[in-house]
Amino acid sequence: MENEELTPVSSTHPQLIVSEEMRSYLYEMAKWATFLAIVGFVFTGLIIVSAFTVGAAIGTNPELASLKSFAALGGLGITLVCLLYAFAIFYPSLLLFKYASRAKLGVLYGDQNSLNEALMRLKSLFKYWGIMTIILISFYVIALVSTVMTMKV
Repeated sequence: MENEELTPVSSTHPQLIVSEEMRSYLYEMAKWATFLAIVGFVFTGLIIVSAFTVGAAIGTNPELASLKSFAALGGLGITLVCLLYAFAIFYPSLLLFKYASRAKLGVLYGDQNSLNEALMRLKSLFKYWGIMTIILISFYVIALVSTVMTMKV
């Protein structure tokens, strides 16, 4: 009877218990997230370097500039497309890295605020990929419709 008074039970906010097994899963996920984030940062750097080198090469080399697929964009266009692609890789890598660092702190030190922030970053990551998926599906639908509309029978 006395123990019941010491541990109040909130009927409006149920408590979530994080077991040791869940903590080990979260920590392992954070280690893999760190690896994937670092790989994303490396690819971002490579894309940025290649954006300026390929763009400059197309702009200065007349043989490359005459290629049909690249001729429409030109050197500056290729550079801008590559930089846009680099940002599209950098942002989720940054969110993944922030998730991993906060999740490790939350699991190792039992810090609830760090774990909350980690899950907020993970939510933002999934939201980003959801929006990107909707945009890509929209582009595919537009491309399909325009292809069908321009076909000659």
